[in-house]
Amino acid sequence: MRSDSVGVRLALALALLSASLTSSRASLHAQNAAREQTLYVSAVNDKGEPVDGLAADAFLVREDGIRREVLRVSRAIEPIDIALLIDNSAAADEEITFMRDAVSRFDALMAPNNQIALIALADRPTILVDYTNDPKRLSTGVGRLFAMPNSGMTLLDALVETAKGMERRETPRAVVVPIITDGPEFTNRYYRDVAAAVRKAQAAMHIVSIGLFYHSEEQGLRERSFLLDEGPRTTGGQRISLLTPMGLPDAMQRLARELSSQYKVVYGRPESLVPPEKTEISSARAGITMRGAPARQKTGA
Repeated sequence: MRSDSVGVRLALALALLSASLTSSRASLHAQNAAREQTLYVSAVNDKGEPVDGLAADAFLVREDGIRREVLRVSRAIEPIDIALLIDNSAAADEEITFMRDAVSRFDALMAPNNQIALIALADRPTILVDYTNDPKRLSTGVGRLFAMPNSGMTLLDALVETAKGMERRETPRAVVVPIITDGPEFTNRYYRDVAAAVRKAQAAMHIVSIGLFYHSEEQGLRERSFLLDEGPRTTGGQRISLLTPMGLPDAMQRLARELSSQYKVVYGRPESLVPPEKTEISSARAGITMRGAPARQKTGA
């Protein structure tokens, strides 16, 4: 009887030990996973073309100025949410044909594996096509792009509304691509608030601007001018400046190649209760420009 009791106690102790070890391993795995951070990174040469075949030693990651260890690098194959914000205000009348051509070519390259939304900017932000990879729907949406007479652009409002919508989506990568002219801006948001909204959505902002964009003290134009620098720089994107619309189709093709050739860069971060304020990615090799945005966290629909 005593032997049976000892056996039961021993079995119970072994079961508790096994459970404890399993729990410890799970906790350690969770801690390691929490320490790993992911960036989706573009690497381009001086002509703006993607650079292939880079290994971990080509990437430099810093958080608040402190270098982090790059653990592994692979090609990014995760889908992208791409919001195309298109200026169809009166000021874009001469550019709209080039825009339709450029967007059509961009969609043809990116739609099969990603979700694209088309949003018009005249008078108020208007969704022409919600996120889809259906070429027919996108083609129909592009066909609805015409310059609206007597209208102005609403870029700043559109960026905030688009960013809020992106927050509810779970796609790992997100990109906002405004295609704009230097006409009037009819919204009165502050550029810092707009940039913060896009950063909160963890989306990279690639602004394609057509025209001269002279500085103005009119509030909408002034805030837009500041955003042209602040938005791309702080979200891992870029500003593509064009003086005329003739270069737009080529610029959009190059952007599509860049987004399709991104790297997934996983690096280590020590445990900390305070997340870094600034994460920077750069190249350890001369002649290569890198920019990137963090992998988006799932927040639920």
